Amino acid sequence: MCLIAFAFTPGNDRQLVLAANRDEFHDRPARAMAWWRWPEGPLAGRDELAGGTWLAVARDGRWAAVTNFRDPRADTGARSRGDLPVGFFSEGLSPSDYARDVYHDRSAFGPFNLLAGDRRSLWYCSTWSPPEAVAPGVHALSNGLLDEGWPKSRRVSLALQRLIDRPGAADTRRLFELMDDRQTAADEELPDTGVGLEFERMLSAPFIVSPNYGTRCSTVLELGVINRATERRFSPDGQPIGELSYEFSR
Repeated sequence: MCLIAFAFTPGNDRQLVLAANRDEFHDRPARAMAWWRWPEGPLAGRDELAGGTWLAVARDGRWAAVTNFRDPRADTGARSRGDLPVGFFSEGLSPSDYARDVYHDRSAFGPFNLLAGDRRSLWYCSTWSPPEAVAPGVHALSNGLLDEGWPKSRRVSLALQRLIDRPGAADTRRLFELMDDRQTAADEELPDTGVGLEFERMLSAPFIVSPNYGTRCSTVLELGVINRATERRFSPDGQPIGELSYEFSR
């Protein structure tokens, strides 16, 4: 994923409401979200080039997601960042223990952000940030640190907060609309991550449209009394080309 907005409210009927966009090169092969065929395998998309994923959830409410940390000068790492969400399910650790293990081995991966959670807790770590418990509330994660004030992170977190504040407003349709924001930021708001002004502009929109690289899919995940994951896929020109939805229980 390259942009994740989520409300984490453990103990509530909706313990997690998450909306995310996966940005990637359009020619990188990937499979749509499906149940993985190994014992207790998660529901996740699959990167067919490296075999990992960007967002995964299990029937028991455990979930994990990864974003790239934008640093064009950094090493790519020996292992794919897509292995990070997969490892949370295959290793069977708690969110806190898994985040600590990943941080210890962070040099094996290109720069990353990782979220790993269950129904009671949520942990975050990054190549540049040690493990920490994520406080309940609304948060956003893009290609900087958690809750770093990039324009698109601010836009989606404020929009999600407005939906959460209105009972019943944060439904699947509105969450997809929230992530379909194609407005780029003003130049004076742009971060300087070393990719040049033209790319900073393009990448500043929550939903990215360009011929070679852009938003490939949007995912809405809801965990609580009802567990639902919905994925909407897009063509290079930003048009919907498919949608899958799953409801599941423990």
